[in-house]
Amino acid sequence: MSEDNNFDLSEWEQASTKKMISFSLGYVITATFANRILFYYYEVEIGLPVALLALGFIFFSIWNMINDPLVAYLTDRPFKWTRKWGMRFPWILIGAIPASIFYFLVYISPNADPNNPWPVFWWFMIMTCVADTFFSIYTTHINAAYTNHFRTDAERRKAVAIMNFLGATLALFYGFIGPLVIVYGKKETFILAALIGLIVQIILIILLIPGIRESEDLKERFLRGYENNQKEKSESFWKIMKKAFGRKNFIATFFVFFLLSLAGILYSTSGIYFMKDVLRLPLYYYIYILIVWFLGFVLFIPFWMNRVRKYGAYKVMKISLIIGFIGYLPLLWITTIEQVIIFAFIAGTGLGAFTFSLAPVVADVNDECTVMDGKHQEGKYGGIRTCFFRFSLILQAVIFTIVHLLTGYNPNPNAVQTPLAIWGIRIIIGLIPSLLCLVSFIIMHKWYDLEGEKKLAIKQKLRELGL
Repeated sequence: MSEDNNFDLSEWEQASTKKMISFSLGYVITATFANRILFYYYEVEIGLPVALLALGFIFFSIWNMINDPLVAYLTDRPFKWTRKWGMRFPWILIGAIPASIFYFLVYISPNADPNNPWPVFWWFMIMTCVADTFFSIYTTHINAAYTNHFRTDAERRKAVAIMNFLGATLALFYGFIGPLVIVYGKKETFILAALIGLIVQIILIILLIPGIRESEDLKERFLRGYENNQKEKSESFWKIMKKAFGRKNFIATFFVFFLLSLAGILYSTSGIYFMKDVLRLPLYYYIYILIVWFLGFVLFIPFWMNRVRKYGAYKVMKISLIIGFIGYLPLLWITTIEQVIIFAFIAGTGLGAFTFSLAPVVADVNDECTVMDGKHQEGKYGGIRTCFFRFSLILQAVIFTIVHLLTGYNPNPNAVQTPLAIWGIRIIIGLIPSLLCLVSFIIMHKWYDLEGEKKLAIKQKLRELGL
């Protein structure tokens, strides 16, 4: 074992497995906030007109784009309590608990009055925007805390492995709540599912506390690092954004990740519509889909990790996009739950390939930007991606609204949809996501070039610059 490996191992042992398990619950909590039945709930169960609901989603998404950088600017610095309680620890709790409560309150809405739906519109707007503000506080600091708590490559590899497996497993069981409880046309079952979700989130937050507590040494490093950063003049957000969108590989991966994000949102949000109106099955059948998707994801983890190591993340990502195309497209014509299960397994496999290639591809693009800038600014480039990815929520609302209006979707929970309306659901859940995967593949194949000699040259330049 080399000297470097001995040093790396000694650093790894500083963070216990128990701490890593506790910390990984933070990413499970993040997943529990991604509630994809909200659009359906307000359109069908609450009765808010789809055009007004889309307007609410658009305003919410714009606020979402604004509050992420705003929250980071206002909270990512020491306060009076930092030396005692830590830099990230207080903000994680300040964000997580209220976010959980307000996301639950989103569901405690009166039914929309057809003659005056505005009170429900404003309820939706206020509750989602307040909830998202606290959620932004939470995600800003839980994501930053990962870098702070796990300092070496060995620690981070082990922590990521735990997060991926434990996160996927717990997210699977959390996903059972809705299908086991919800009954179409019974609003109270949606509220009950939201209440159970709130209780689970509070339990997870309590179990998260040991993983996010900061040592005295970590608190001191926060304070010293902030003081040192204050001495350096930082580039503005707009200047960095202008540079980023002048770089081919950044643009290519930006659009690929954006399109894949939109495809995933369309697919997951359409799931309840597909079960109710196309397959005409109770929602609890969705559990089989979740289980098979999980198996496709987990069983191929060793395979994709080996492919990334052997052939490179870029090639694996291209494969994942083709698998995504194959997994989404058949939803245009399949008619049985057994067929859906088969393609859910394929989709889970493709997501696993994308998940394990995503971080290395982002890291390679960040390395290229670092060489061009002469310094590390990964957090700022990540902020640019996050800010613009919120447009996927706007496009999701617009697509749903246009398709539902053009195809005559009937929001009555007991309605039998027309063949045209069913085609609309199939287009949203199958055709559009598959085309987004195909376009993403073309973008990566044609414009992304961080591989081979060029990638090696960037690594060498980083070493020469001491970065």
